[in-house]
Amino acid sequence: MWSWVAHRVTGVLIFFFLFVHVLDTSLVRVSPEAYDNVVATYKNPVVNLMEYGLVAAILFHALNGLRVIAVDFWSKGPRYQRQMLWAVVGVWVVLMAGAFYPILQHTLRELFGS
Repeated sequence: MWSWVAHRVTGVLIFFFLFVHVLDTSLVRVSPEAYDNVVATYKNPVVNLMEYGLVAAILFHALNGLRVIAVDFWSKGPRYQRQMLWAVVGVWVVLMAGAFYPILQHTLRELFGS
């Protein structure tokens, strides 16, 4: 049940990111200076944490989507759905741990110095 909720929530979060991304990228056609100003506002620690959250949402949504496909189309899928969920969570945690420093390095350097 909670994986179903998390899958829907991550899908909605990804949709809203894509909506904002299309809007701010479309500013290039209106005014390149406005686009540069908007992009400059994104260079702060809060947005950097949101980028990490976006990666977390995309990875979970993708991995859980593969699990849902396996449950739907594999004859033994329903029997092993719980084990597959724990495999998804395990792979997600490993990938998120690996993404921690590459994504948050600018914020970490700002907070703790070079």
